[in-house]
Amino acid sequence: MPDQNEWETKAANLLKAELKRQGVTYAGLVDKLETIGISEKEVNVRNKLSRGKFTAAFLLQCLEAIGSSQLRLD
Repeated sequence: MPDQNEWETKAANLLKAELKRQGVTYAGLVDKLETIGISEKEVNVRNKLSRGKFTAAFLLQCLEAIGSSQLRLD
């Protein structure tokens, strides 16, 4: 069974893959988050995704901001 770090890595990779599929950069994500009322700095987004330490709420905010309606877990 995966440990906590492996789950965090999986979550970060999942979000990174979705950003790539949508053609959204970290800077673009920051802009899109702003349009839904979420204030983030690019460096903070980069750090969250690099470490894999972010909340489920942040994941959902990102997915909403980039217009993802489906999520691929594989």
